[in-house]
Amino acid sequence: SNNLILGIQGDDNLGSMLVGTVMRKVKSRTWKKQRYFKLQEDCMTIWYKSKKAGKPHSTFSVGDLEGVREGHQSEVLLSLADEFPPDRCFTLVFRGRRGNLDLVADSADEARSWVRGTRKLMESLESMGERERLDQWIGDWFKKADKNKDGRMNFKETQDLLRMMNVDMNEQHCHSLFTMADRSQTGTLLDEEFVLFYKMLTKRDDVMRVFQDFSGDGQKLSAADLEDFLREEQLEAEDAAGHAARIIETYEPSDQLNAVTFDGFLMYLGSAEGSIQDPRWCGLFQDLDQPLCHYFISSSHNTYLMEDQLRGQSSVEGYIRALTRGCRCVEVDCWDGPNGEPIVYHGHTFTSKILFRDVVQAVDKYAFKASDYPVILSIENHCSVEQQRTMAQHLNHILGDALLRSPLEGKGLTGLPSPEELKGKILLKAKKIGGLEERVGGLTEDPLTGEVSDEDEAAEIDNEHSHRETFRRKTKVVYLDPCQPLTACPVPHRGGVSMQKSKQHLSKELSDCVVYCKSVHFSGFKHSRLHQKFYEVSSFTESKARKQLRDAGGEFVLHNSRQLSRVYPSGFRTDSSNFSPQEMWNAGCQIVALNFQTAGEAMDLNDGLFRQNGGCGYILKPSFMRQPGGGFNPEAPQNRESYLPQVLHIQVISGQQLPKVNIKEGSIVDPLVRVEIHGVPLDQGKQETRYIENNGFNPVWYDTLRFTIHTPELALVRFLVEDYDKTSRNDFVGQYTLPFCSLQQGYRHIHLLSRDGTRIPPASLFVHVRITELA
Repeated sequence: SNNLILGIQGDDNLGSMLVGTVMRKVKSRTWKKQRYFKLQEDCMTIWYKSKKAGKPHSTFSVGDLEGVREGHQSEVLLSLADEFPPDRCFTLVFRGRRGNLDLVADSADEARSWVRGTRKLMESLESMGERERLDQWIGDWFKKADKNKDGRMNFKETQDLLRMMNVDMNEQHCHSLFTMADRSQTGTLLDEEFVLFYKMLTKRDDVMRVFQDFSGDGQKLSAADLEDFLREEQLEAEDAAGHAARIIETYEPSDQLNAVTFDGFLMYLGSAEGSIQDPRWCGLFQDLDQPLCHYFISSSHNTYLMEDQLRGQSSVEGYIRALTRGCRCVEVDCWDGPNGEPIVYHGHTFTSKILFRDVVQAVDKYAFKASDYPVILSIENHCSVEQQRTMAQHLNHILGDALLRSPLEGKGLTGLPSPEELKGKILLKAKKIGGLEERVGGLTEDPLTGEVSDEDEAAEIDNEHSHRETFRRKTKVVYLDPCQPLTACPVPHRGGVSMQKSKQHLSKELSDCVVYCKSVHFSGFKHSRLHQKFYEVSSFTESKARKQLRDAGGEFVLHNSRQLSRVYPSGFRTDSSNFSPQEMWNAGCQIVALNFQTAGEAMDLNDGLFRQNGGCGYILKPSFMRQPGGGFNPEAPQNRESYLPQVLHIQVISGQQLPKVNIKEGSIVDPLVRVEIHGVPLDQGKQETRYIENNGFNPVWYDTLRFTIHTPELALVRFLVEDYDKTSRNDFVGQYTLPFCSLQQGYRHIHLLSRDGTRIPPASLFVHVRITELA
């Protein structure tokens, strides 16, 4: 990290951070405590502690930070706006799901120094090359292990370090490496000697085998050798000569001409080009000019919740996090609040409440930070007509021209506009009086309020509860005649008392904010084919959607080629757990709403699908799901016209520097790799390697797994590393999920992500990928 430190010398802001500053760490209106903050000499670690003697200190790395917000940009600091001026306040935002750090400096200058200095450090880290990053990582370990801080490592410190790094090595082998690295023969390792020791430790025999296979002289790969490798192994025949030349120029550290040494070859395999996901899929590459209903849309459920649904904390932070992760549809659950101000929370529970106005302000500020493409506000409206008018005022006043208030000019009423046409726009999904036709027809005699049937998640969730009650009491279940008008259906009320389907009054002002996403009740595929307008959206609980899928998968796909559908988690998931979004994407459902606040398989799949296409939140559905006569049914994928099944062969070769999961002293990972296919029911599958005892540092498997894939266009591949445990559930170590179609073939590294989707460098897997047609 010497280059990093050199680039920073003479910077006044960093100078004062290195000296250290006393600031207030703030958690609530009443919890405001002084802490001493100081940047460490490595210019990478920030250290802070209480002024009280005997209290332990805390540290975090600049690499853990996602951003710095100036002023009152968190709920806590907003609540203290009367006490601390904005120019003394700032918020450090961490990656993943770690809580923010709200700080108040003693002066505006000190706050400015920390804001600018931290941003500069983050930029320097971003611009570091892979090699510098690795040196940085090795240096961090050296500092952790050099217990007596003398800048040298003795043999015992080295052994302790290996255990910290997840290596179980016998003493003899460790000692021989130590002696080889101790070139100064002092019985200790200086930092350059430690780097040498580390390089011997991480010798990649697996990559050396590949290198030797293609090298003419065993010392280097000539440009011609490299071309052969690219053609035969990586299946990158296009301009192989040009590509080989670029690899030599980019990754070869020595002055070799027209050749790459083992070090350069390893650098290439560890880079984005050598990674399992095709870098061309990572930028914006899809057509974004199709109607909205032709895209999968990254969507969040109960966006305001930070944890579970019964007592969880509601927070504007939930919206900021979802939007900055590229989410394009957020949910706003609105209820009447005190002083005429609508509030947002999970109704009839003990979750805390936030102001609707604050949510709209957060959306205004963060909607287009991660993506320029449209954001949909899915409004769950429980407010009186008066407070609905207030909602409309806030939406119009705060969002201004970004709020879409009328159909796009020149678009007519032919169909939904495209993400491209709606760039920078915010759409409201909610109930509406009448349709778009009246808007365009220009009727003047508009009523001030209208009636709509009261369908919402709350009612749906009660419906689920009452069904369970009914079956528990073994009473007769009354099936309703589908031909009867909807208003006659008895619907259980929140109190559990059955009543006629209630009518809800809607204010004209709020209704007018709804253009292309009018919420309507789903009355069956036939009904929707005959009567549903293109701008009408139906919502399904996961169980309802599953039933439609099983009974009429093909019809569901067809319905979703014309209309938007939203699917949300069942009301029984009070722990904010998620269902698998894959089964809903298989039916072409666009708005599959997940609890973004809950890490796990469902969010891994969501991140895996939406990481591609520049993370813009819109992914074009396969062509056979967009055509009216596509005839695709996820339950019978072999019946479609362009059916071409493929076979995926994955050889899991090795793992590198897997993180420790068990904090217990001396416990070392026993890793195994599971590869999962998520797709149409016929493609769902998982297989795993053996587990390797006591080696998270450089385990080697050479195990081959094979999968048949019937609908490659919908399949996602998830690589999961677990710590094997014979007595209890395996512990999660790391994962990476990507679309099957974006896999690069040949020898590839997979850079693993942590449970909450952030990178854990330098943890990786090394695999060989081959895709063949099913014979």
